[in-house]
Amino acid sequence: MALIRALIPLILLCISTVVHVVPLLLVALLKALLPGRSLKRRCDPLLTGIAESWIGFNNWLWDRFTKTRLVVDGAVDLQRDGHYLVLANHQSWVDIVVLQKVFNRRIPLLRFFLKRQLFWVPLLGLAWWALDFPFMGRYTPKQIARNPALAGRDIAVTRRACAKFREIPVAIMNFVEGTRFSADKHARQGSPYRHLLKPKSGGVAFVLEAMGQGLNAILDVTIAYPAGVPSMLDLFADRVPEVRVRIRQWPIPAELVGGDYQNDRAFRVRFQQWMNDLWARKDADLDALLKVE
Repeated sequence: MALIRALIPLILLCISTVVHVVPLLLVALLKALLPGRSLKRRCDPLLTGIAESWIGFNNWLWDRFTKTRLVVDGAVDLQRDGHYLVLANHQSWVDIVVLQKVFNRRIPLLRFFLKRQLFWVPLLGLAWWALDFPFMGRYTPKQIARNPALAGRDIAVTRRACAKFREIPVAIMNFVEGTRFSADKHARQGSPYRHLLKPKSGGVAFVLEAMGQGLNAILDVTIAYPAGVPSMLDLFADRVPEVRVRIRQWPIPAELVGGDYQNDRAFRVRFQQWMNDLWARKDADLDALLKVE
């Protein structure tokens, strides 16, 4: 029954994806063929407009086919032409839909750091490439131990991405835990947080190193599902009664901008402590948001 209920919005979602991705790729191809950076940059507003239209239609599907209540606290004083670093906890693919519903056309287009394997997702991988989403290797400690050269590859990808992002309004999205939360992962890590995995600081540090002076703020987003973590099928089958979101804006910490996270051990320890403190506050926020009233 749930699949039948979700069938229409899921079909419409697939149709919308094709309708938007095809022109997106055509504009991206034109951008690649144009000479000179200034001509290429003229394609960016069109690419962004297509992506925002795509997200806008997906948001309409949410409103039309579900009764899911979205409760948002703290989404004030946002700038559509700003530069933000967006940090969020990660539990489900629904997180991405929630973030896009909250922020579409309120801040610049969210650009995610993605696992390299996601490039091969049909249509979506090419769409993310066209929108300059960075693809990361995310190598394990064992892989890096066998081949130390791998340690610098994701850093290089981050720096190249940030060089592009300095020239356009952007919201750089980072799921700091690096993977979706599960009870099994939480137990294996021995995480000190009740509802979160341990944060990974390296990606955030490299963004602040490359773009810290040009960022307006950090948007610290906490997403809670009081009725339990849903799947996309749950959402479009209208089995998610409420989603709660808390947004906190933090100034860019001047003492953490421009440091050498990779080679300066003292700076790395300070940065990790700042990240751990941020995550402890997020854990407390999530605990409060999950309480059923």
